[in-house]
Amino acid sequence: MNTKEEVIKLIKELPDNVTMEEIMHELYVRINMEKGVQDLSEGKIEAHKTPKMRSGKWLH
Repeated sequence: MNTKEEVIKLIKELPDNVTMEEIMHELYVRINMEKGVQDLSEGKIEAHKTPKMRSGKWLH
């Protein structure tokens, strides 16, 4: 699936009353998650140094 198709799929999965800001936030989160996974797989960061999220709060 190419990038355009992934973005369309992501938007279609959101509720019909979604705002532009919410769409932008979802894209921002997705981009940063993919970058983190890529950095981890390339050894740019160590797994034990990545923040963890529990109950909606970031833990370091």
